Amino acid sequence: MNSRQRRGVILLLLSVLCAFAAFAGVLSVISDVESKVGPEVTAYRLSKNVPAYRALDESVVEKVRIPRRWLPKTAVTATDEFSGKIATNPLKKGSLLQSDMITDQPELREGEQEIAIMIDAATGVAGKIRPGSTVNIYATFQDKKENEISRVIVSNARVIDVGELTPITRNDEVNRESEAVPITFALNTLDTQRVAFAESFAVNVRLALVAPGSDTTISEEERTYTLVGDR
Repeated sequence: MNSRQRRGVILLLLSVLCAFAAFAGVLSVISDVESKVGPEVTAYRLSKNVPAYRALDESVVEKVRIPRRWLPKTAVTATDEFSGKIATNPLKKGSLLQSDMITDQPELREGEQEIAIMIDAATGVAGKIRPGSTVNIYATFQDKKENEISRVIVSNARVIDVGELTPITRNDEVNRESEAVPITFALNTLDTQRVAFAESFAVNVRLALVAPGSDTTISEEERTYTLVGDR
């Protein structure tokens, strides 16, 4: 073997050693990345905006894969963790769904039943009434002499759901276009009948939000109001 052949062999060996060194470096980098990233798990990201107090289901989320070590402890990782629950605040598209963003829907208590009525958005809700709110329900009627009487038909009614704005046509002299919100209450049988009657025969039905912790007792003298009695 002459000197030129020896140099060739040496260069070949060096090339092989460099290749092994590069391969070992790549394996080291991959191992380091895997140790930092770790296994991935399924999480859920909002695929659309969700208003506050709306029920959640799979139509408003999309699955994503995230390294477990980077996932917040409050992240939702299974559908049964959010299905049927409601958003506690307005949720933005693209946000990672977490347990502190949702809560259970209010449930009926013993002796209660659900009843939903449409409430004028402009005069009855104003965006402040939410599931869990307590309200007084007022209805205005006309007597046989066409005198208007306002009455508290239900006090301390518990709201269990607030629907979405719905276009409606008011059946008055000009058939005005308006918007209403379906409000669902949890009431006993008698109060349910009162609300059903008011929705059918009252000139107007309004809600008054009751402040938490306030004295909500309404005396019989205060439950009915007429303009004649105020003169």
